[in-house]
Amino acid sequence: MPVKYIPYQVEPLRGQAVLPFLRYHRQQTAKDFHLQGMPYFEVDLVEKVNDKSQKPSNNLLIHGDCLNACAYLKEQGTKIDLVYIDPPFASGANYAKKIYIRQNPKLVAKLEEAELKMQAEAGEEVDNSELQTLEETMYGDIWQKEDYLNWLYERLLAIKEVMSDTASIYVHLDWHIGHYVKVLMDEVFGEESFRREIVWSKGNLFGFSASADNFIHTHDTVFYYTKSYDHIFNKQYQDYSDEYIEQRFKHVDENGERFRLQGKNQKQYLKDSRGVPMNSVWDVSIVNVMANENYGYSTQKPEALLERIIKASSNEDMIVADFFGGSGVTAKVAHDLGRKFITADVGINAIQTMRDRLVEAGASFDILKVRDGIDLFRNPAQTMTKLADIIPSLSTKHDFGEFWFGAITDKGTVCPCFVPNLLDKNQAVLNPALFSKILDETAKLDGVSKVIVCSVDMVDEAGIKKMITDLDRRDADGKPIQFVFKDLKELIDLLVSPDSIDVAVQERNGKYLLTFNHFISDYLMQKIAEFNAKKKASQKTIEISEDALELIEFISIDATSNKGVWTSDHEIKIDKKGYLITNGKPSKDFWDGTITVDKKPLRIKVRNIAGDELVVGI
Repeated sequence: MPVKYIPYQVEPLRGQAVLPFLRYHRQQTAKDFHLQGMPYFEVDLVEKVNDKSQKPSNNLLIHGDCLNACAYLKEQGTKIDLVYIDPPFASGANYAKKIYIRQNPKLVAKLEEAELKMQAEAGEEVDNSELQTLEETMYGDIWQKEDYLNWLYERLLAIKEVMSDTASIYVHLDWHIGHYVKVLMDEVFGEESFRREIVWSKGNLFGFSASADNFIHTHDTVFYYTKSYDHIFNKQYQDYSDEYIEQRFKHVDENGERFRLQGKNQKQYLKDSRGVPMNSVWDVSIVNVMANENYGYSTQKPEALLERIIKASSNEDMIVADFFGGSGVTAKVAHDLGRKFITADVGINAIQTMRDRLVEAGASFDILKVRDGIDLFRNPAQTMTKLADIIPSLSTKHDFGEFWFGAITDKGTVCPCFVPNLLDKNQAVLNPALFSKILDETAKLDGVSKVIVCSVDMVDEAGIKKMITDLDRRDADGKPIQFVFKDLKELIDLLVSPDSIDVAVQERNGKYLLTFNHFISDYLMQKIAEFNAKKKASQKTIEISEDALELIEFISIDATSNKGVWTSDHEIKIDKKGYLITNGKPSKDFWDGTITVDKKPLRIKVRNIAGDELVVGI
């Protein structure tokens, strides 16, 4: 449960073009939000990156939902100067991360003297055509339209709460849902706060042929609003086209500098011209992202796109926030441009991608984790399977009907048990509407004296308990039916089978050599076994070596403390081709299964290729 709820400052709805089916709903939910507020959960500092001080960092990476991150920031009194969000597009698709099985370190060590090393020294890329891959679902983007709008509406309200009076917000969407979200933004920020609809022409990434039976879709839409008329805007300019330069700057002086004449004798040099003021159609190719900025995140955006937004609507030292951080492009570009950043995401893969990208960029930041049960959504399908095994006394074999996840035997009484379907966004939180459905299903049961209701979180607990009192439902003996509520967050530590690592530490000449002998990941081995069982004829069977070190993606050494906040005193990341990134610096070296550090290691963090992390003491 949240520690408390922080009220929204909900203003009267100002949208004039509100769809009829939304107006009634918005008026009701605005009232509810005003009463309920943003859920504020406890927040843990889990790591300080590139910062050994004990003071809170100005830069934050928050593992938690947008709504809960905003509640934390409002409680801290943080005000944001620029918001860019790239939320789910309601595209009807699931997005997956490709998992690369690295080169086996011991095999690489043998090959370094041969072909692979020669390729690296020659600047050639290792041939990865035979690289073995799996897929891990990162997040689902399958919504009912109204569910999506309800979800985003609440988060837009929360974001507005932490924006400064001079702040701007850019919301990145596409044709699936963008036109509906424009209506929501008119309501939340006011039609008078709308500044521009930006069309981002991203190029023909997929190479659609000219024979396609429709116009080729090559753009997304960005809605730009400000919180007030008084806001930051720095006019941006684009370079002149070659054709424009040839036509207008057609004179060349004795030094080879191009210029044009203004009036009769005044020269305007090309080098002194700022270019053409930027319009609302932006031609920024996404092809460069996939070629040069590829962080393995399927929906990442180009740095050039964010550079335009951040330069236009913020100044140095201002705070730039992205509550759907994804690949970390907003935070990275903000850092490069001398801004402070706050970025958040619900997905552990996104958090790890952002962390590693920001380390590579040389940023200092704190990593916070909101205690909102978000780990339950690490892999919803996997979680639902595990819940059947780890909920005490639960059996999925029962006669209560499909609505009930299982039955729990308590002191000889068999009780129906409701467990939310984590794949269904409508069941993420127990609220009066969902509980009303549970009551309807309870009314269909005979001879039941107790019902178990599990949830990740509960909204309006007082209202739910009042519904129970008003119902006065009784069993066959005339006794009131008892409803028992269980918090699924208490089961988080049991959801993931822990990995294990065998590592030896030796002191040599004042340094410490860590030799990694063996790695075990039951989850990954099950995933590989499933892949091999279902593989297509054209696919090769995935074979893992006896030591399984190729299943490791990242290792961090903490030589500062053996408990509490993590400090990475030395870290390596093995990229998909087997190359080492040491303390954020890429190289053409290969990992040989060992690490040498200057300070005595106190604990080790190991991340596998699916993103699960293991921490062991030395």
